[in-house]
Amino acid sequence: MPVAESATRQQVHALYHDHHGWLQGWLRKKLDNSFDAADLAHDTFMRLLNREEMIAPQEPRAFLTTVAKGLVANFYRRRHVEAAWLEALAALPEPEVPDVEARAILLETLIEIDRRLDGLPVVVRRVFLLSQLDGMTQQQIAAELNISLATVQRHIAKALHRCLFAA
Repeated sequence: MPVAESATRQQVHALYHDHHGWLQGWLRKKLDNSFDAADLAHDTFMRLLNREEMIAPQEPRAFLTTVAKGLVANFYRRRHVEAAWLEALAALPEPEVPDVEARAILLETLIEIDRRLDGLPVVVRRVFLLSQLDGMTQQQIAAELNISLATVQRHIAKALHRCLFAA
């Protein structure tokens, strides 16, 4: 084990030992659910273990809160996508409902696309969604948003690139 990795593990271990209980309590208040709080507290420390740089926060609880807030935001985003997915499934005729495995794969794909689109400017995301989900033509989108056709095309290309090639 490289020295930097060992030092990072020791730092995370110390943070865990000193602040895990506090973090889990903070998350429990935030989420109003002890099971999700335990999962996200665990995920917070796992995220820290997977970092390459050393961790030496001057304010450990503020640092852990910042990391955990990102995970809480992701948690709620995922819940929102899952709810929309379940609503869409419920609207499908029975013969068209995908099997359990396909549903799980499609849900993970939707969550990943949502994550990738999240980093885009609002107008780029809106243009892409109008195109892909609402089935609007590029000309219709340009008229709806009062932007040029070339801008619509650039926005769609940018969003597609983010969906297909973003890390």
